[in-house]
Amino acid sequence: MSGWMLAAGWGGLAGSALLLGASIGWWVPIGPRAVAAVTAFGSGVLISALSFELMDEAHAQGGLLSTWLGFLAGAVAYTVANAWLARRGARHRKRSGPQMRDDSASAGGGMAIAIGALHDGVPESTVIGLGLLQGGAVGTVMVAAVFLSNVPEGLSSAIGMKRAGRGAGYVFGIWAAIALASAAAAALGFVIFDAASPHAVALTTAFAAGAVLAMLVDTMIPEAYAVAHDAAGLITVAGFLVGFALSKGVGA
Repeated sequence: MSGWMLAAGWGGLAGSALLLGASIGWWVPIGPRAVAAVTAFGSGVLISALSFELMDEAHAQGGLLSTWLGFLAGAVAYTVANAWLARRGARHRKRSGPQMRDDSASAGGGMAIAIGALHDGVPESTVIGLGLLQGGAVGTVMVAAVFLSNVPEGLSSAIGMKRAGRGAGYVFGIWAAIALASAAAAALGFVIFDAASPHAVALTTAFAAGAVLAMLVDTMIPEAYAVAHDAAGLITVAGFLVGFALSKGVGA
């Protein structure tokens, strides 16, 4: 199997967690505290992955300057795009309560939520493709981290859109499209950067890390704390430890 097809497969697998989470949220009665706990856990996993995998790999590839520039650029780009999406009805796209109901029911809110989900997922998927170029270590850990973090996103958003009156076809159509886009982003990450310089790879990897961290602070962590309150910190730490174990090799 060619490298880009392998990258697409791993990216699609990570993206499929959105459908898994949406299925749980749609058909399984689940309380808001459970949703918040899963969100906190997924946040911890991603924080660990971007700390021990993405930033370390970016620094090894391109040095400190490229890593700093990419990281800051990713955070700024995410923040600007997120502000634009918020004004168009996607401010609460990871929420499962009345905030999501209001967003989804607004004019263009459903499309903004879909674009927001794509905006959140593309940097993560691109790094999966980059990881395979670098020998598979980063890609394998990122697949696990993105998969675990995508479950609560699909879960909470599906609950919110269901409460807003959206049909199953609409909800699952969105997440199926995002899963396919995740596969495409991973494949493009592999193809585009196949012959790229180490500095370009470092910039892109750090850019994704900055975007992911900004996304966590702007969306997932506030959702977790709003419901789980003080328990959110401990659950996030548990997710961080799982991500750390994945990055170092469980049992190593």
